This record gives sequence, structure tokens and C-alpha cells, in this order.
Amino acid sequence: MSDIKLLNEMKEKAKLRKRIIVLPESHDERVLKAAEILTKENITEVITIGNEEKIKSAASNIGVDLSGIKIVDPQTSNLANGFAETFYNARKHKGVTLEDAKEIMKRDLFFGAMMVREGEADGSVAGSTAPTGDVLKAAFQCVGMPKEISIVSSLFLMIFHDKTYSYADCAVVPNPDAAQLADIAISTADNHKKLTNEEPNVAMLSFSTMGSAKHEDTEKVIEATKIAKEKRPDLNIDGEMQFDTATIESIGKKKAPESKVAGRANVLVFPTLDAGNIGYKIAQRLGGAEAVGPVVQGLKKPLFDLSRGCSVDDIVNTTIIASLMAD
Repeated sequence: MSDIKLLNEMKEKAKLRKRIIVLPESHDERVLKAAEILTKENITEVITIGNEEKIKSAASNIGVDLSGIKIVDPQTSNLANGFAETFYNARKHKGVTLEDAKEIMKRDLFFGAMMVREGEADGSVAGSTAPTGDVLKAAFQCVGMPKEISIVSSLFLMIFHDKTYSYADCAVVPNPDAAQLADIAISTADNHKKLTNEEPNVAMLSFSTMGSAKHEDTEKVIEATKIAKEKRPDLNIDGEMQFDTATIESIGKKKAPESKVAGRANVLVFPTLDAGNIGYKIAQRLGGAEAVGPVVQGLKKPLFDLSRGCSVDDIVNTTIIASLMAD
């Protein structure tokens, strides 16, 4: 499926769902431009956070029309005190005081995350200016994880001209252990199907293929593959295997002839964040892929993190996915 076709299909689905997504970083002109596109094309309803006068002035300076975009100022919002009380009650066991909570709620990332927690918005997309750690801290502390999820991770949809892949984890977990890597594989498989309607073929990537090299790093991937298969026998998961074995049919047949995944993989699970982050950026910058994400997996509600090098289109596309992932 071409990049244009898949993105258009997701956009049309988002239009039908018409979810409310908060884009907290109103001080970034890319966010204001994305908010205008999302609103004018009726893809999602948009809330942004900050001082209304400053936001309108900034928008005017760059020729952005804010019609239909809701602006919420944490300094004056009637939601602020209730959010602070809720945050205080959730975090007082960590030593947070009510005064601390009131100060924290003045931060755009935290206020936006609390809007999602309290049902004022269906999801949040942030990180165009804030580091991933700050975005996820707000997400963890305000929204949290469901009990059955052991790890929060991420995927990127990597959309090439003729095929779409899901890469994981490229943004969150530096060095997952075998159990965590298994859960990352399962989450990514489920979300790949949800977003693309394709059956996932999951390759657990390594520098080894089916025992061709012996090392503690390959053993981790082998163990993760075993755990994932035991937890979800309904999924098509195999490994360990090298990238070319996973994605090129002729090489897959040669190196792993018994595998149902080799040469057919559309979900690629990297063993470390180093590998995943480098891999997706090579595919994007040199391979010409459209990288949509990161899509954060494992939270109760969708709070997504952007790369600080993101484009306006990246923000729009990630917001579309957030609206598709929202309940």
C-alpha cells in the first residue's frame, strides 16, 4: 500500500471519529500550523495550551488561522484547581504537596495530560520542543499504565511506496530484557493490525539468524521470541533473524527456510533502542520512508511523543494516529 493511500485512509477514519486531541506546545509554530490543518480539514478537534493573547499574536505573525481551535490557559482555567487536587491525591505518596501540584499544573505537558485523564480530551501529542523523558513523565504521572501491561514502548509506522512496516522500539526503552522485548513485540503486532488492517508477521531482529552467532545479546532475542510465542500463540512471531533475512524473500528462504516470517516481515522488533532509533532514521532519511510516530504503547490513553526534529506533517500524522487509538 502506498504512503499516500494509507495516510489518506487513516485520515478519513479520523474524520469519522472526530476525537479531541490536545497539542500542548503552543509556543512552537509547527504545532500551530498543524492545528490549523487538522481543524480546517475536519480531521480532529484541537485544543492547545497557553496564554491566549500570546498564542494569537504568534499565529498572526506566521499567518495561521486559529478559528475553531480551543485555547486553554492553565493560569486562568477553571479546570486548574481540580486538576491540582487530582494530581496531588495521585502523587502525595511520592511526597508531592498540594502547592507542588498547583505549580506542576501550570506546565503545558502536565495540564494537557490531565485533560486526557479527566476526559476533556481523547489524546495528547507533544514533544516537538520537549524531550521524550518530559513527555513520558507527564504521561506516567497523570495517566499511567493498565495493570496488565509491563512496559511502555513505542512503534513507528514506516511507510514506503509499496509496503508499510512497524518498527519497535525506537523511542522509549533503552535496553529491554527478554520479557519486556516479548511484550514490545506483542503490543506492536496488535497495533500494526489495528492501524493497517494487515496481519502482522513479527521478526525479532538480531545480528544472528537462527543460531548463526552465539552471544548474550542473541540469547536475549531468542528468549524473547520464546516468551512471545508462549504468551500469544495466535501471532506469527519468529526469530532471531537479521534484517535482510526478515525483509527480503530470497534471503529469507536461504537463511531461514522453515520460517513463516522470514522474507515476509512487516513488524520489525529491534533488540535495543540504539538499533531501533538508528534503523528508523536510516529508513526515513536515506530510504525515503514516511515515518509516522512514535506511537506510544502501553498507557491507559493515547499520549504520544514527537521527535524534536518533526515536521508539521509529522505532527498532523501522529495526531491522526492518536485519534485512531483513542477509545
